[in-house]
This record gives sequence, structure tokens and C-alpha cells, in this order.
Amino acid sequence: MILVEADVSEEWDSSTGWPALAERAVGAAVAASAHAPLIESGLAVEVSVKFTGDDEVQGLNASYRGKDKPTNVLSFPMFEAALLPSLAQTDGGEVLLGDLALAHGVCAREAAEKGISVADHAAHLVVHGTLHLLGYDHEQGDEAAEAMESLERAALAGLGIADPYRVHG
Repeated sequence: MILVEADVSEEWDSSTGWPALAERAVGAAVAASAHAPLIESGLAVEVSVKFTGDDEVQGLNASYRGKDKPTNVLSFPMFEAALLPSLAQTDGGEVLLGDLALAHGVCAREAAEKGISVADHAAHLVVHGTLHLLGYDHEQGDEAAEAMESLERAALAGLGIADPYRVHG
């Protein structure tokens, strides 16, 4: 079972259902991954998603990654992803998979540049961040990046969101 806790700051348009979007995107990412059995397991796997502003994400990025600039999404794993397959057999208990933080300004600018809605881009960022929490890492070479992008495409397709990596021309 996947549990998603969302915290939404004032920067994010309150008319959009960000907590529901986060829940759908986290679920889609897990379902597309090798860790899909967690969805039906008795284990409660929790992900926290914070929809916040650029300043807060910049502070987190500086503190934890040594990069003093905002970025679109940060992932903070709280659990060793290599242990997840054995946990899918568990009948109960809880594990905090990790936290995600999305920067509104960066997300909105990127969405405008791509010509897509902020909600669709935010869903992509939540999927991307969740895959990081599950142990996927696009920075481990071309093969790892292609594998992660393939999972993102599958998860987003399940949400009815177009391929964010398709070249428009």
C-alpha cells in the first residue's frame, strides 16, 4: 500500500488538487517500476511531497547538495531501495520511503518553456522524484538514464500525460 502525504504552500494555485495529483503520480511511478508489488503488499510505504517555493528548495539544495540554486525537484530517500523487494513480502508495518520537494517557480517556468500545464509538469517531477526514491538514478550513465526515462514515460502514459522526452519539431 502506498501512502502519500502532501504539503502545499501558497505559491501553488489552490484550485488544483495537488495532494491528489501527488498521490496519483507516486502510485504511477511505483506501478511502472520493478517495485510494483509494494502496491498490493501489506506494508505501508509512505512518500511525503512538499509543493513549495524556489527559496525553500534553493535552501535545501544548498544544504544537502552544495548547490546554491533552486531546482525543479529534490528527492530525499529515507530507506535503502535495495531492501524494497524483500519488504514487498511483508504482511504489515510501515516504511518512510522518502521526501520530495518541488519548487513552484522553476516548475512553472519549465512548464511554460515546454508548452504544457504546470500540473502535467508537476506530475512528471513527482514521478521522476519517486523513481529516485526507489533507487533509480539517471546520473549513473546513459543506460541508467534511458531506463529511468522509459519508466517515466510508462508512468506518465498511465496518467494520460504525453511523453515529456518526445522531440517536437
